[in-house]
Amino acid sequence: MPWPDPLTLRGAHATLVPLTPAHENALNAAASDGELWRLWYTSVPAPDAMGADIQRRLGLQAKGSMLPFAVLDASGAVVGETTYMNIDTTHKRVEIGSTWYARHVQRGPLNTECKLMLLTHAFEALDCIAVEFRTHRLNTQSRRAIERLGAQLDGILRNHSRGPDGNLRDTAVYSITAAEWPTIKTHLRWQLDKPR
Repeated sequence: MPWPDPLTLRGAHATLVPLTPAHENALNAAASDGELWRLWYTSVPAPDAMGADIQRRLGLQAKGSMLPFAVLDASGAVVGETTYMNIDTTHKRVEIGSTWYARHVQRGPLNTECKLMLLTHAFEALDCIAVEFRTHRLNTQSRRAIERLGAQLDGILRNHSRGPDGNLRDTAVYSITAAEWPTIKTHLRWQLDKPR
């Protein structure tokens, strides 16, 4: 069996379900909310590339290096994608990444709850020693969201990769360790429970 196994994670604001080709049309609609594929510093598939991106993610899942999810909001509508990626079965580490959400659910409780569910499963069911997050150094919205989770900046990988437009990407690497998890979990629950 692969590690981690495909599963569904349910919360009050979001549900994470295993990604399938059947999600393509709904993901196209979600990405169109804000034309997210036009953001130069991130990689959200354009409508004509969504099917290929789903197949890419499922191919990586078959190889054991990714576990992709479709993200549903409280009403059950598909609003984005997220994954466990760069899965390290030997050391029990994962990265939470390749995440994007429709504009109308950004900066709300959905992302916090998704991360709480993924982190809880990673640390408490998969017994991970650490969970990583990576983003473009200049993606300030993503970096602030990662920092709000309580993740620590490990450093910047300079000239780490090339973006879709050919520009060199500096990658900001963050992590949460198993020892930090109890405090981070309390913090995330507090964020979800505080009045908005």
